[in-house]
Amino acid sequence: MTAVAPGAPALGTPPPARPARAVVAAHRYAPALAGLVVVVAILLSADTPLLDIVRYAGYALLAVVLPGTLVYRALRARPHTLVEDLAIGAAVGLVLELAAWAVLTGLGLERWLRWWPAVVVLLFVAVPRLRRHWRVTGYTPVPTGWAWSIAAVVSGFTLYLAESFLYRNPILPTDEHQAQYIDLPFQLSIAGAATHQMPPEVPQVAGEPLHYHWFGFAHMAAASLVSGVDLPTVFFRLAVPALCLLAVLLVAVVGWRVSGRPYAGAVAAALMFTVGEFGYENGLRQLFGTQATFIVWGSPSMTYSWVLLLPLIAVLADRIGPARGVTVPPLGRGAWVLAALLLAASTGAKASSVPVVAGALGLTALVLLVVRRRLAWPVIAAGVLALAAQGFATAILFAFESHGVTVDPFSGLRPYVGVATDRAAGTGVLLWVLAGLAFLLNLQLRLAGVVALVAHRRFRLEPVQVFLLGGALVGPVIYLVVGHPGSSNQYFTRAAFAFGVIASGWGYAELVERARLRRRGRALLALGAAGFALLLILVQWNNQATVHPAPAPAWDALRPLLWWAAALAGVALLGVLLWPVLAQRWAGLRGRGAVVLLTGILVAGAPGLVMDAGAARRYANGGAYAVVPMPQSRVSAARWIHEHSDPDDVVATNVHCRVVVNDRCDARSFWVSAYTERSVLVEGWAFTPRLVGLPDGPYVPFWDPERLRANDEVFVAPTIAGLTALRDRYAVRWLLVDRTVGEEPGELAGLADLRFDNGTLAVYRLR
Repeated sequence: MTAVAPGAPALGTPPPARPARAVVAAHRYAPALAGLVVVVAILLSADTPLLDIVRYAGYALLAVVLPGTLVYRALRARPHTLVEDLAIGAAVGLVLELAAWAVLTGLGLERWLRWWPAVVVLLFVAVPRLRRHWRVTGYTPVPTGWAWSIAAVVSGFTLYLAESFLYRNPILPTDEHQAQYIDLPFQLSIAGAATHQMPPEVPQVAGEPLHYHWFGFAHMAAASLVSGVDLPTVFFRLAVPALCLLAVLLVAVVGWRVSGRPYAGAVAAALMFTVGEFGYENGLRQLFGTQATFIVWGSPSMTYSWVLLLPLIAVLADRIGPARGVTVPPLGRGAWVLAALLLAASTGAKASSVPVVAGALGLTALVLLVVRRRLAWPVIAAGVLALAAQGFATAILFAFESHGVTVDPFSGLRPYVGVATDRAAGTGVLLWVLAGLAFLLNLQLRLAGVVALVAHRRFRLEPVQVFLLGGALVGPVIYLVVGHPGSSNQYFTRAAFAFGVIASGWGYAELVERARLRRRGRALLALGAAGFALLLILVQWNNQATVHPAPAPAWDALRPLLWWAAALAGVALLGVLLWPVLAQRWAGLRGRGAVVLLTGILVAGAPGLVMDAGAARRYANGGAYAVVPMPQSRVSAARWIHEHSDPDDVVATNVHCRVVVNDRCDARSFWVSAYTERSVLVEGWAFTPRLVGLPDGPYVPFWDPERLRANDEVFVAPTIAGLTALRDRYAVRWLLVDRTVGEEPGELAGLADLRFDNGTLAVYRLR
């Protein structure tokens, strides 16, 4: 008789049943499904048409993710995770989309743009060597906790977007009292121009070159053309949440790839999209520029640039070389092609991206030369690519326009120091020190994990870590060296976040590993972090100001932040002093004080998003930032022109000014070009590249008085000769009259055809 080992199943006992494939698949994809359900539910609650969501989802999957993923698989050597293939593949798809848009729109074939993915699909069907990329095996499984963490970040950030942006801005205004953040109609107008112009021109001044980072708005135009979703719906509802979702995924997968630690990527995603700027909400907002959380919708080009910059970091890190112990499969030689594609697309995504990348590579090469006494040729080659990209951007895209950026050291701190008059020299030095400290706390506190990364290695960093720290450092340095009247130098700091949060997440993940926490300990740490974040939010929420006071002196704006930091530092110091006593009482605390302290520091900015969303809810109409009126009557007239005109038609209008102050025109009026999606002969000219940064700001006069006079005369003293000149010389086909600015003379109806009239606005067609 055969003996049976203790604990072994008896002979003849069937093996335990394996879970059904459907159950396994449901368990694996539940986090992704849950995140998508939350996003769709929020979009529906923001009055986004369900059919438009379906169309846009089809566009994203079939015209971005599918072709991009196929090309990415063909270029990378071995697979890592499915989510990485899809996320980086989506970024590659955006690059391919941009190229297809440029070719087809430049040829006047933009209506054929929806068929460009078929070229990639047919190529991967027809070429035998490429067919294997349709089905890939050997993926590394994604940890369940990692997946749910990313789903939570996506859900939470989309809810923030709803409260701060989606719920505050209807797709089209529904009454006469609607307002919008001042930059949104300008950005919408560029996207409108990109639906039929390559390269797009300044929509407010027909024929004026647009030397600007407009690639993100070309993406929105392409999304509208391919999906069939109306452009305002893409702009105000779909593009920003989709780009943010992709950016969250990219931070997570790039952090995992570079560090070799899944949860380094998850922490990095939370630091970038859950933890806001550190501060104390007291009615004074936008310290040192603007909220990064606000930037994702107030400047969607920043978010678009992140979804290109993040995979670029992964690709360049791969070429620099992995850190010791990292077992993520290398990308292989195809990484150079990916680097070239992503750098090319980054040139016009945001002007701040490539300089930060080039600076990070330069600093890495310098450090390796000094420390290892040899040239790091892969770093140098990558630097040459970055410099070539920057040269293209400077000479071709921006035509050497500075856009108001000048060398002006510490201009970002100066407003909080004030002008030295009667104060002592020592007081001035102290104020500069406090302003610098406030800057570091406000914008850089979430990068505190870098300290753990550096300290553990005693400054003996791997080349890839030097690269990450270089990018995190170069951005703020550029911000402190240059100045801009509209604080646009802040975008260099925002670009650096992509590097910094990955390095910070890496350092934190390593510190958690060294603490040797078991599952229960990690759960308690996570719950403690969430509880501490909630406590901070409640303290600020119950003590927030309801008005925006005018501080005097200037450094009063920093006092709440510094007092809040001092209070939390006191709590941290008390904890440090008591920790040895507590560790004697509870052995499980021994050796874990550092990770608890760093956790508290990293979540200290948790109130940022909540307070920003709360402010948007209080101000409601258009959000919590500078707004312009956007009444329904104006938009309905502009949309009528859009629906009844050809894309190349030019519109003339009597609206140029946002307001008139002391007979001076604040020329920030962009709604006509935004909602007609047509070029305007002369609308508001303040944001044209040739004028940005001039001393008079938005009040600078128009540079072509002859054109302005020809435009304005037809609205005050129309003649056949004047209307004919507009039609034949400037290709004007439509006149849009805003009677709140000035009523048109009665004789205009005899010289042009009245086609639309809602009492407040009228539209005439030239004969």
